[in-house]
Parts: sequence; structure tokens; C-alpha cells
Amino acid sequence: MKETHSQKILYGLVLSGGKSARMGQDKGVIQYHDLPQREHIYNLLSRVCEKTFLSIRKEQASEISKDIATIIDKDEFKGPFNGLLSAHNIYPEVAWFVLACDLPLININAIKQLITARDSEKNATAFATRKSGLPEPLAAIWEPHGLANSIDYLEHATSSCPRKFLINSEIKLVYPMDDIVLMNANSEEDYREVLSKLESI
Repeated sequence: MKETHSQKILYGLVLSGGKSARMGQDKGVIQYHDLPQREHIYNLLSRVCEKTFLSIRKEQASEISKDIATIIDKDEFKGPFNGLLSAHNIYPEVAWFVLACDLPLININAIKQLITARDSEKNATAFATRKSGLPEPLAAIWEPHGLANSIDYLEHATSSCPRKFLINSEIKLVYPMDDIVLMNANSEEDYREVLSKLESI
């Protein structure tokens, strides 16, 4: 299948609308790199994507600088699909490089690796750790037809888990040079571990 211009368009999306219950504070505003984490990832994606957006809840809008483009969750779907499909609803013809805001060790080299490996004929191109071998839906490039397929999936599925959708879909898995870039920081313990790793880099 010949790749069309619309299939080449890549926008960035930082998912930062979660409640951060386990961390006890908004994971998106924690500073690991001298900026709130959501802004740090936003800046990384802005270097390689045509446009980049923060995915947020409505009540977070007043916290965000006017210089940062946002997409407010429409609350039509559960879990991470809420942010993903809210973005897809506004720009249905583009692919989305999606990163969760709780990936403090992701870096520009890993981001470029995934873009280089992208297969736009698949539903998505997703990172996976060598340990799990499972797709990371919140460190992935979602193609427009993949997101459209996920809407059909959600209408019939018993689970709203994006990983389950990817496991049962035609996707491309990519293993980063170092699994550590996919470490999630979801708790105080994770936070301390990330700080120790950053000190050793």
C-alpha cells in the first residue's frame, strides 16, 4: 500500500490528564529535568513532530502556559483511551506519537528510534521492553486507522485497556536501546529510584 501524505503526518501527544492517585501528587508537574515533567516531554516531542499537544482534564487548563497547545479530554472513553481518542476526534487524519507524562527517563534518542522504525501500515508502532515483550501503548505511534479501529474495539470489548487492544492488533514492536527509558514513575518509591538513576547518568 502506497503511503499517503496524511499517513506521514505525525503529531505529538503528552498524556497528562490522569489523577496520579498512587504518586499522591500530579505526576505531570514533578520536576526531574528543571521543568514540570509534562512540559519536558512536550518539548522533546515538539522537536520531532509537526505539532504537539498536552492532553489534560478541563480543570487543569488554568495551570497550563498559553504557549503550550492543549487538548481537553472529552470524557467519552475510559482510561488512557480518553486522551488518545479525544485527540483523534479533533485530528482524525494524523498519526499520534503518544507518551505518558510519567516516563522521566525517556529521551530524544529513543523518540527518534521509534520514529525511524515506524510502520504506518500497522495500527501502531509501539515500544516494548525486552523483559515483558508487551507493547507499551503510552510510548507508541498510533496510526489514524489504528485509532479508528480502537473505537470499534471499544464498542464490543469488555476491557478499555489500550495494551489489550494492541496485543490483539497488527502492530510493530520496537525494543529501545535500553529498557530503562520506559520506566514508569507512579509512586514515591519510583520517584526516588528515578532520581538515583539520573544522578548516575
